[in-house]
Amino acid sequence: MTDSVPLDDLYQEIILDHFKNPRNVQKLSDEEVLIEEENPTCGDQIRVTAKVEEGCIVGIKYEAKGCAISTASASMMSEALMNKPVEDARVAIQNFTRTMKGEQEMSEDESGDLIALQGVKRYPLRIKCATMSWHALDHVLDKMSVEK
Repeated sequence: MTDSVPLDDLYQEIILDHFKNPRNVQKLSDEEVLIEEENPTCGDQIRVTAKVEEGCIVGIKYEAKGCAISTASASMMSEALMNKPVEDARVAIQNFTRTMKGEQEMSEDESGDLIALQGVKRYPLRIKCATMSWHALDHVLDKMSVEK
């Protein structure tokens, strides 16, 4: 039990760092936005765009307004999926969503900062906060594949 307290503190610090210093966040023009998502339960909002070259995600930009969990998750998502092949990103999106729903465990070796979000699954009302940006990027990738 004593081991979990410092680990929980570390996870909270990682989430707060991504909330206060979100990575890849950028003001988007209406022409750049490919998907807008909103979580009506708590008011989180995200606008997302991505750039794909030769089947690889080479850019993810977003604007987010919301709680620490949704903002931190968007920041972590943008770092975790940058420079990944689209198919690998889709698998990562699916795995992250399953983890948040408690359907599978997150591997510390593969997760990086995302491991800090694993505690969210204990709070069902916050799962949407953590997964919203991931769903948005998945929709962006769907839209891009249709537009080709």
